[in-house]
Amino acid sequence: MCCSSDKVREVVKEKARDGKLSCPEARKIAKELGVPTREVGCAANELKIKLYGCELGCF
Repeated sequence: MCCSSDKVREVVKEKARDGKLSCPEARKIAKELGVPTREVGCAANELKIKLYGCELGCF
């Protein structure tokens, strides 16, 4: 089971559009919050938000 902070989940939910979040946006969120990209991915999973457009195969 993933575990992400309330702040990460809040920002992911805010930035997602139509239940989706782009990979570049996910990486940007991680950098801005100073957390690993994996935590942003976990937050998206917890919120049932689909990540798309991955350029690095991270998600």
